[in-house]
Amino acid sequence: MRTIRWGMIGCGQVAAGKSGPALYRARNSELVAVADHHPGRAKEFATRHSIARWHEDAEAVIAAPDIDAVYVATLTNSHHEYTLRCAAAGKAVLVEKPMAMSVAQCREMIAACEKADVPLWVAYYRRALPRFARLRELVQGGAIGEVRMVVTRHFQQIPAADEISGPFWGWRLDPRRSGGGIFFEAVGHTLDILDYVLGPIETLHGLAGNQGAAYAGEDVVTAAFRFASGAYMSGAWCFTADFDDECNEIIGSKGRIRFSTFPPLRRGGGPQPVPMVLTRGDQVETIAVDDPPYVHQPLVQTIVDEMNGVGKCPSTPESALRTAQVIEAALAGFRARSAH
Repeated sequence: MRTIRWGMIGCGQVAAGKSGPALYRARNSELVAVADHHPGRAKEFATRHSIARWHEDAEAVIAAPDIDAVYVATLTNSHHEYTLRCAAAGKAVLVEKPMAMSVAQCREMIAACEKADVPLWVAYYRRALPRFARLRELVQGGAIGEVRMVVTRHFQQIPAADEISGPFWGWRLDPRRSGGGIFFEAVGHTLDILDYVLGPIETLHGLAGNQGAAYAGEDVVTAAFRFASGAYMSGAWCFTADFDDECNEIIGSKGRIRFSTFPPLRRGGGPQPVPMVLTRGDQVETIAVDDPPYVHQPLVQTIVDEMNGVGKCPSTPESALRTAQVIEAALAGFRARSAH
């Protein structure tokens, strides 16, 4: 198999802590060059990870003849531009989630890559994690019978004022850079995994608003969904609560399974996934599946393998587009009101 040579645009927290090292740790994969417009950040990343080249201009990565694929790890408001530039340069693209600022941009990215005949993937990396593969296996294998209902909830406290303007929350809570609030930026992971496990959502009715006025984007969303399979779902997301809680439950005709999308941070250590709980009658089974040290690595491996003609990455632009459509529909009313 050939070695896939990567370039990376963006050396921020996500790339440094979760995804960047995956590009050189995966089999038959090499990270050749990185770029970041913040002075010194690309050099710092390259030095720490022994990467040969670093640049402050993304074009140096996009135009490089010795790079096969580009990972776009920048803020959401630049995903569309960089993807189109990579496609024009004939480079395969892995772009961070959310895929883009709007469904229209997602469609343009897909069309540009199809026209250039280059592959496009979106970094919904949970589709390749072992614990979600196990969840999908249980549900699709009939462990809980026919799926009837899904209940999903995500409650979270408002970040402190200094955190809202800080490096972690600052861009995520700025719709001009992230596309929306926490629902837009983060909840796509849950919606995407439910699409992966249960198939597409075909109908939804949603309400969204801003109750806390701590930042500009949505901070509360509630919605009712119907999957094409016939299963129903209710969702509640409140990011102005007085506590933190996130949980999903898939309810079937013969049992139910509870799981969390996001592992909580543990004191004195890194994030540890919450075990799944499978309940059938009076039998309760706890299923613990750990995440790898670099959670993007399994997804990167599927991309490298696909580029080598072996297998297929589970996170496609079409699946990411479906998630973008669900999010946009849920926020449509709130955005229309906010525009006036």
